[in-house]
Amino acid sequence: MRYAAIDIGTNAARLLIGEVVRDGESAYVQKLSYTRVPLRLGESVFDSGDISKKKAEDFVKTIQAFKLISDIFNVSKIRACATSAMREASNGDEVQKLIKDKTGVNIEVISGQEEAKLIFSTFFLLNIDRSIPFVVVDVGGGSTEVSVFENGERVEAKSFKIGTLRLLRGKANENIWSQMHDWLSEHIDLSEIHQIYATGGNINKTHKLLGAGYMEPILLTEIVDLHDRLKSMPINERISEYQLKPDRADVIVPALDIYAYILNELACTELLVPKIGLADGMIYTMDLED
Repeated sequence: MRYAAIDIGTNAARLLIGEVVRDGESAYVQKLSYTRVPLRLGESVFDSGDISKKKAEDFVKTIQAFKLISDIFNVSKIRACATSAMREASNGDEVQKLIKDKTGVNIEVISGQEEAKLIFSTFFLLNIDRSIPFVVVDVGGGSTEVSVFENGERVEAKSFKIGTLRLLRGKANENIWSQMHDWLSEHIDLSEIHQIYATGGNINKTHKLLGAGYMEPILLTEIVDLHDRLKSMPINERISEYQLKPDRADVIVPALDIYAYILNELACTELLVPKIGLADGMIYTMDLED
């Protein structure tokens, strides 16, 4: 069966149409259609504390468009989840009701823990080596989720209020970097080698820009070099030279700041990019429920 997963992030809203394909004991989410709208709810939430009237109107139009696309693909179920910006919006409940009244789509505002849980629901379909301790870092527009795994079980997790759009708007707490340092030092045994997995649109784009193959690691030195090159360019040059969308060209630099910082803190020289996300997990869990 086909499912529609709507991921309403701080920077963009995304629609993934997909179905779960099973082959013996293995399974994967087959992506049939992907649509991304640079809604940027975080711009108004981080500046004024609420979702502006204009953003709410754009939000309604986006969900209406997503629903039409879903109808074309004849999906059996739609699920919509919103993350950091909607969690913090003072008028989040009001906007949820508006979306429901105008489109019939119920927006679930999920916690950072639930967001990570959904991502990990498909993570283990990758058949990774569970005997090696690993850390998963997901950088979004409003928050960064860090999860620590041992023997395939998540033993620690933390959602930090630092993200790409939050940094761009100057809305991150000045102590957030030291807070991350303290938490990472306390909860991750640096005497052990950990594999680092990174998720999120910016690291997916970075992986592509660096020309890495599927599940081929990218080096910290490559990330830092790309970061420095991009940071030295005006936005319009980043767009033209790297074929970046305008709403990607500005946020990719602070995203690389966060990934590089965590790699340095964990004394790791590379990371893997599985290119799965919240929407994949939503589709997989909808299929399990059916």
